[in-house]
Parts: sequence; C-alpha cells; structure tokens
Amino acid sequence: MTGDQSQLFILLICVFGFLVWGRFRYDLVAFTALLVALVLELVPSEDAFSGFGHPATIVVALVLIVSKGLFNSGAVEIIVNLVTGAVRRLTKKFPNRETESHITFMSISAAALSAFMNNVAALAVLMPADVQAATKAKRSPSLSLMPLSFASILGGMITLIGTPPNIIVAEIRGSQSGVEPFGMFDFTSVGLWCALSGILFLILFGTKIIPKRKGGMASSDQFNLANYIAELKVPEGSVIQGRRVRELDREAKANNIEILGLYRKGKRLPGFARREEIRAEDVLVIDGAPADIESTVGELDLEYVGAGDELQKEDRLELLEVVVAAGGASGGGRATPLAGSSAKKKDLLQRHHVSLVGVSRGGIRFRKKLRELTIKVGDVLLLLGSEGRLNRVLEIDKWSLLPLRDRGHRLLQRNWAWASVLSFATFILIASLGILGLPIALGIVAAIYVFFDWVSIERVYDAIEWPIIVLLGCMIPIGAALQDTGGTTLIANALLTLSAEFGQSPRLALALLVLVTMTLSDVMNNAATAVIAAPLAIEIADKLNLSADPFLMGVAVAASCAFLTPIGHQNNTLIMGPGGYRFGDYWRLGLPLEILVVCVAVALIPYYWPF
Repeated sequence: MTGDQSQLFILLICVFGFLVWGRFRYDLVAFTALLVALVLELVPSEDAFSGFGHPATIVVALVLIVSKGLFNSGAVEIIVNLVTGAVRRLTKKFPNRETESHITFMSISAAALSAFMNNVAALAVLMPADVQAATKAKRSPSLSLMPLSFASILGGMITLIGTPPNIIVAEIRGSQSGVEPFGMFDFTSVGLWCALSGILFLILFGTKIIPKRKGGMASSDQFNLANYIAELKVPEGSVIQGRRVRELDREAKANNIEILGLYRKGKRLPGFARREEIRAEDVLVIDGAPADIESTVGELDLEYVGAGDELQKEDRLELLEVVVAAGGASGGGRATPLAGSSAKKKDLLQRHHVSLVGVSRGGIRFRKKLRELTIKVGDVLLLLGSEGRLNRVLEIDKWSLLPLRDRGHRLLQRNWAWASVLSFATFILIASLGILGLPIALGIVAAIYVFFDWVSIERVYDAIEWPIIVLLGCMIPIGAALQDTGGTTLIANALLTLSAEFGQSPRLALALLVLVTMTLSDVMNNAATAVIAAPLAIEIADKLNLSADPFLMGVAVAASCAFLTPIGHQNNTLIMGPGGYRFGDYWRLGLPLEILVVCVAVALIPYYWPF
C-alpha cells in the first residue's frame, strides 16, 4: 500500500466517521475532505472542482428543478387524488384492514412517483397526506411513515432518474468503461423486481414489525397548518354543480376541510345548507388549512373569490399568511389601521388587487362574509395575489401586517398539468432513445418549465438541494483519486481473495460487492457511496475479465438500499420526527428488507446482465 493510498483510506474512514457521528452536515464534511485532499496533493489542483461540472451532478440538479415543476403544475396532485380515492374504495371492501390498505396504496404511489422524480420530493408530496390520514384514523403515523419512506427509496431503483446513485453509476459506466452510459430504463428489469418484492414485504409484515410510536409532532405542528374560514366560488361548469352540499362529505373528509355553509347571491343560507343543490356562482364557506384549501380547489373544481375577475390578469398568484399586529410604523402615510376595518372598506381587491380568502381567529367561527368582516388584532389573514401586489400591501405601515415565515403557498397551475407531463415524457423518451444525452434533455425540460413559469425564475435555484450538489461535487474528485492511486484495485483484490476461497465465483463476488456497498450506504450518503463503489465494481470486473455491467447494477441497487439507520437516506431522516422513531427502530424493518433485496438482486442481475 502506497503513501497516497494510505492517506486516502484514512481520509475516507474519517469521512465515514463524521457522517456516522452526524455532528456536522454531510456537505461540510465532504467539502472539508476535498480541501484536505488538495492540501495533501491527493487530488490535483486542476481537478479540485471538476465534480461540479460532472454530468451526474448536473443531472441531479436538473431532476430537482423538474420535480418542482411537476408539483407546481398540479401533475403530482392528480396522482395523489387518484391514490386517495383508491385507498377509500379498498378500505370499504376491507374495513378491518384499513392500515394495510393505506400502506398498500401509499407505498405503490410513493414507488411510482419516485421512479420519475426525486425520491425525497416524492416523500415530501405524500408525507403530509399520510400523517393527516393517520390523524383522522386515530392511529400512530409510525405504522405507515416508515413503509412510505422505504417504498419511495425502492421506487427510485426503477429508472435512471429515480435516485442519484443510478445517475452516478450510469455516468461512471460511460466515462470509465468506454461504453455508453446506462439508459433511462436499463435499471427497470432488476429495480422493478426489487421494488415489487420489497413493497410486498412492507405490506405483509410492516405493521407487525414496526414499533408503535407516538409522533414527535402533531401534524399541525409538523406541517405548519393553521385553519382558516375561507370562501370558494363555484364557477360555471364545475364538477360539483348540481350536487347537494351533503354529498361533498367524502371529498371534504379526504381533504381535511369542513363545509360550514353556502352563500347565494350575496346572502348566507340558513344553517349549514346541507340539503341545498349547488349552483354556479354559489360561494362555499369552508374551514381548513391553506394546503387543504388549495387541494380542495383542485379536486372540487372551485376558485378563490376574486381570482376569476380582478385577479385573472395577475401572474403567479400566491397565498400568503399574515398576522394583523397592534399598531404600526410611525410613518405619515394616509392609510388607517386595518384592524377595526374590513377588506371591503379598504378596497383590498379593487384598489390593491389582493383578495382576502381566509381568516383564522383562534378557532372562532363567524357568519359574516370575509370582505365585510371586521378585522381584529391577532387575526391571521390568508391573502391571494401576485408576489408584487402582496409585497406592496405588506409595505403599508399602518396596516401592520406581518408575514408568517415560510408560509407562502403558490397556487398550482392545474390547467398546465398534462402539458408539463407531456413535455417531460417527450424529452425523457428522446433521451432514452439516445437522440440526446440525459443532461441536455433534462436541461430542455427545465428551460420549458421556467419559460412557462411552472418553476418561477426567481425561485428556480431554491428547487435545487444544494447540500447534495456540494456533496457530489466534492466526493467525485476524491473517488477519482482513489481509483487513480490504485485504491479501488486494493479493495477489489481483497474481495476477490475472499471470493476465491469459495471457488472464485462471479456471483459470490457480486454478492460481496452488494453487501459492502449496502453497508456503506446505511451510514453514508447514497450518492457518496455510489461514487466510491462504482469504480470498485469496474475494477472487480476487470480482474475477473468479465463484463462490468452486472457489478455496476449491483452497486446501483445496493447504494439505494439504506434502510438500517435514519442517516443513510434523507427520507429516513425526514420521517424520524413525525413518526417519533428512535435510531434503533429502523433496523427492525430495514434488516429483513435489505436481506430480501440482496437475494432478489443477486439472483436476477446475472439473468438480465450476464457476466
């Protein structure tokens, strides 16, 4: 072992230790490791930041932007609504298997979503719905959150863009093996079977193995959802036109809102108006959180009061939550305080092009129309308008409106949902046929999404998870240095020596590689694991004079399977608080799941990708 090899192994062990410790964020650990490697001249100075221009890094960033665009256009919402309806129907058939039914459809949905979008984004879409469903069913969210997280990880193995390890392995195949990178669906043959077997295991044994924990946070605390009294108008041609109010109970329950009444021609109908037939231009009065209100708008084909007239020409409408504070700045403006007045008196809609669509007053319900309601200090208002209009309203000193931090909700552009899906599918197909490279294809999709404002140009960089980008950019040069110095050769020789004791079996070498990679992935970021293990796979194949493809596929599967700890994958970390999980809870379900995946992968990889 040379001095450079020794130093690199020590450096990687230190990185491993710091990642396990978790005291410092993984991107800081990776950046520090790169600096150390540069100082020790283990990485040439001209290659210091080559990882940031690596195709794998570019693709990961673009996937995150595209995932955000699919969400903003309402494409993801369509899928979620379909799944929710399926869960309700199955629960009716198997009333005593509500939890299993829920896990079945949420797991399948998570896997399907994560196959075509970042698996962290897929979990972020479904986790609030999962927690809310658990709350309504009066069961612990711990019973379903871990299967949901694991299913989203499993689904990422199905396609090239489902998870960063697949992208990294594909690009390393192209750059180091001298052949074309893996295509979009090259991972499907093995990844789909691994995902299906894993999901089946989660459905059959998940609730039996997972310890029942009390969630660390209530759903309202976790997702920052305050309830509002809101008004939603029924436009001409709405899907609920002609139905009675009471017939909306199922949809209301599914969206976690309550229908409080109905306005018709400006007058509130008596009581809850449950027997009334809904007409065009009626206004429903509901009680719900902003995210639930927005979901209701989409599912019931409604619109916000004001959005269809005064605001119809405004771009990028957003919901903003503000608190009415006491007093205001001492400026000499002519505006009078908003507290003690109403949105109608202040001409909030006509003059300022901002609509008051909801009011939260400590759970108190009121019968007045929102525009005519006398606003009080301490009220939380839900305002609808463009970003510029909302900012101008906030700048009116004497109104004393304080925006709640991170409480902006951009409206989904549902009329563009299928257009976003079509453009995405078209260029992914083009990439899969080899007409364009995947980075170029995804770059075009991202540009389309920005052009049509499905991802606003002001927030396009917010869609990128920069710690992941820094991790990749820093670890790729270190992984390359490990290969250049012969470090991967040493590890490959050790694995081959071990397998030689059992007859120099290629399948055994593959199994050992999968086990080593999977172990690393449980304590390190999966992307970093792929960066280190993929060159090792190529080295093992060269030593055995075999094709590198089965070993690279083994790395792709193993790097994605981080089920034993909450630090191996971000999804596992995300569910730890809401599920109330402890560090040792993960291996109970994760260990048998990893054993299952290893068995399926080692059995199938040589069949689809011969040695």
